[in-house]
Amino acid sequence: MDLPNFRYHHSFMFVALNIHQRHQSHLHTAFSVRKDRFEYVAQELSHLSPDIINSVAKHLESEGKITDLSDSQRKVLTLLKEVNTVSAKIPGSSASKIDVCNDIQAYMGYFGLPHIYMTINPNANHSPLFQVIYGDDSVNLLDQFPELVSPREHAICLASHPIAGADFFELSLECIFQDLLGWDHKTNMSTKDGGILGHIHAYYGTAELTERAQLHAHFLIWLDGGLNPSEVHDKMKLSPKWKEQYFEFWEDIIYHHVPFAPGNIPENFEPRTQ
Repeated sequence: MDLPNFRYHHSFMFVALNIHQRHQSHLHTAFSVRKDRFEYVAQELSHLSPDIINSVAKHLESEGKITDLSDSQRKVLTLLKEVNTVSAKIPGSSASKIDVCNDIQAYMGYFGLPHIYMTINPNANHSPLFQVIYGDDSVNLLDQFPELVSPREHAICLASHPIAGADFFELSLECIFQDLLGWDHKTNMSTKDGGILGHIHAYYGTAELTERAQLHAHFLIWLDGGLNPSEVHDKMKLSPKWKEQYFEFWEDIIYHHVPFAPGNIPENFEPRTQ
């Protein structure tokens, strides 16, 4: 069921995220203490009642002084120094970032050093595809240069409908990996023919927002049959021809400019906005 009112609400997404974080914190938050302090902490915790802990929380929330706490209430603060909170599953937490770093280290330990470091930053501000996802029926994707609304109207559409922007971002990543890199999302493995980089052995990616709230993603890619950097250096030293072919391969598949577009290009065409 499509409920567009929720999509345009200014604060609903933050409320929904807060509920999701609270739900995850209740399911996955755990406490850890040092082994040699476990018995002491366990005994002290058993002497604390929920009312005492709640009174300390309210006292600190109202910016009360620690010196005004009773001896039993001060024990709550003492135990906080002994107990560490483990919350790796909560989205947006510092522990979740550490969890991502651990995943990447595990990938490197299993697959070796990644061969490609790639940032994908699809810009919805100037995309006719986003306008279609937004609901603009006047955009014809079959045209080589579709007619778009003004940049100002385009920015307003994106700001007023962040869900469409997220859908555009997700679709862009899926198409890049499927059509350019040859990754089959159904089987979670490289396709038979592969992509422009050959066959992908594995990849790891994380998405984040820029200061202007634009989604982008960073990826580490391991290629099937890829060489270790030290092996690449050794081959370059032994064979100048292999070294030349190596750089020719990357220059052939990676562009640093807008590729040539066949057909009649309008004089007012601006590739940065279309």
